[in-house]
Amino acid sequence: FCPECHEPLLCPLPKKKRKFSLEKTSPLEKYLDFLPLSKINPNLSLGEGNTPLLKLNRFMENFNLPPVFLKNETVNPIACFKDRGTAVAVQKAVSLGIKRIGTVSTGNMASSTAAYGAKAGLETFVLLKENISPDKLLITSMYNPVLVKVKGDYGELFYESFSLGRKHNIYFMNSVDPFRIEGYKVTGFEIFFQLESRIPRYIFAPMSSGGHLIGLMRAFLDLKKEGFIQHLPTFVGVQAQGCSPIAQAYASGKSKVKRIKIAETIAQSISNPDPPGGNILLKLIQENSGRILDVSDKEILEAQKMLAEYEGIFCEPASSTALAGLLKLSGKVKLRADDLIVLVITGSGLKAMNVLEPSRINVREASLSSLEKTISSILE
Repeated sequence: FCPECHEPLLCPLPKKKRKFSLEKTSPLEKYLDFLPLSKINPNLSLGEGNTPLLKLNRFMENFNLPPVFLKNETVNPIACFKDRGTAVAVQKAVSLGIKRIGTVSTGNMASSTAAYGAKAGLETFVLLKENISPDKLLITSMYNPVLVKVKGDYGELFYESFSLGRKHNIYFMNSVDPFRIEGYKVTGFEIFFQLESRIPRYIFAPMSSGGHLIGLMRAFLDLKKEGFIQHLPTFVGVQAQGCSPIAQAYASGKSKVKRIKIAETIAQSISNPDPPGGNILLKLIQENSGRILDVSDKEILEAQKMLAEYEGIFCEPASSTALAGLLKLSGKVKLRADDLIVLVITGSGLKAMNVLEPSRINVREASLSSLEKTISSILE
C-alpha cells in the first residue's frame, strides 16, 4: 500500500511499445509484454486461461436481448477467476526467490493460492474467514497448506496479514496485490481477441475487494494506450445488496468508499464490508463512464437458476450477480440490437453447494414396473 495515500499500489506502465505474441499457446506468454514479468516459467502453470467465451443464444431469445456472451472463468484449474492473478503472483514470487506465500480469503483465493503454492513447492499460509463454506475449506485442505481459520473482523485480518508477512517473511498475495491485479488483465485481453477485436458495449463483473474489475479495466486501458481501441467498454460492477459499500458510494456520488457495519448476503465470495481496492475502482469507474449496481439475494438466486436452465452453466451466487446486473440494467436503459454484452462468470457453483435447497428439487419416483407409465404420463 502507498505510505502516503494508503491505497493499493498498482504496477506502473512501461515506457516501451508493447506487442502481443498471439502465436503462443500459454496466455501468460501471449501477453507477456503487458505483464510485470521478464519471462514465464512453464513449470509453474496449472493450465490457467484460454477460457471459452460462450454466446447465450437461448437466454437472448427468451429475454429479447442483444448479443450476450459469457466469459466462463469456472473452467480455470481451481474453477474460478482467482487463478489468473495467482498464476502471475506466483511467477513473480519464484523469480524473486521467495519461499513462503500466503493469502487472506473467503474461499476461492484460498484454494487457488494453495494449489499454485503446491505446484511451485512453496510453503503456503492461508488465513480463512471464520464462516468459510465447508466445501471450500475441504478443497483448500487437499493442497496441504497451513490453514488458520481466524475469528474477528475480516477487514482487519486483511491488513494484519501484511504485518505478519513482514515479520515472518511470507509474501501475502491478497486480493489487491499489484501482481495479482495484472494477472486479471489477461481475461480482458482474451475477451477482446475472442470478439475479433470488437469492443463490447458492456462488460459486467461481480465486485468484492475491487481488484478483479480494476484488472479488467486496466487491460482495456492498455489496449487504448497502445492504439488497439479508441474507447473503453462500459464496465458495470455488481455487488450484492447485503454487502454493497462500493455501490452505495457510487449511488451517492462519493469519491470514497465507506465501510459498512453488517454484511448479510448469500453471495459469500463477494461479501467484503471494507473493500481495500474500493476507492481506486470507484475512481476508475467514474473517470471512464462505468456503472455500479447492486442486486438482491433473490435476484442473484434467480439469475443462477436461469444460467443453469437456459445455458447449462452452473455458477456460484457471487458469479450470477453479473447476469442479475444485466437484467436490472436492461430494465433501466434501452439496449441497442448491435450492443455486445459480456458477463464475466467468476466461480463454479460446485464451490457453493450449501446455498442450494434440496426441498426445491423436483424428483419423481417410480418402481421399475411402473417406470414406463410414469414416463408416458410426463410426456402427455
